[in-house]
Amino acid sequence: LKSNPSNNEEKEAQTQLTKSDELQRLHSQALSAYQREDYVAAISLLDEILAVCVWDAELRELRAECYIKEGEPSKAISDLKAAAKLKNDNTEAFYKISRIYYQLGDHELSLSEVRECLKLDQDHKQCFSLYKQVKKLNKQIESAEEFIREGRYEDAINKYDSVMKTEPEVPVYATRAKERICHCLSKNQQATEAIKVCTEVLQLEPTNVNALKDRAEAYLLEDLYEE
Repeated sequence: LKSNPSNNEEKEAQTQLTKSDELQRLHSQALSAYQREDYVAAISLLDEILAVCVWDAELRELRAECYIKEGEPSKAISDLKAAAKLKNDNTEAFYKISRIYYQLGDHELSLSEVRECLKLDQDHKQCFSLYKQVKKLNKQIESAEEFIREGRYEDAINKYDSVMKTEPEVPVYATRAKERICHCLSKNQQATEAIKVCTEVLQLEPTNVNALKDRAEAYLLEDLYEE
């Protein structure tokens, strides 16, 4: 404006300057809310800022952290994917996305994202450690499913036992493994064991359709028609 004064531009500049001050104030409030662990308030404030500063990777990463704390992983993934595109060599975003997918039980997408991290930095310690874990788990699950397709149910059960040993910390993998073991036992006409394992799964997930069907098949083998 100093180099080229004009009434129209001055009005526009003042509007933008006022908006800029307002956004900086909101930013301070958002950081303050985050620090005192009021994540809902922080998200609300970050929503307002990101409506204007659409391309700010760091703000998206901060909002993703808030979503993670609030138990909304899919929203966190959306922000982290945007941040990965907006900032060059954003290994941290790929690592976090991979971790979230892994915690959700989506080992295939987790493997895909952690590979993106290693493409950017093959010496990234956290990504390499996660990569080894996910790759091992992924290979065991693929192998178990191959055994099931071939009707090798005992081998599949052994392999799913290995899956539970490989990942004892994330409950979703144990539940999925038990669901598949219940299927194998039912297919293998080991009715008593199938009913026991299927029941364990259904105590954790009462509406698990696969476990209900497999337990029903096992009940049929035992002539327990009412059940």
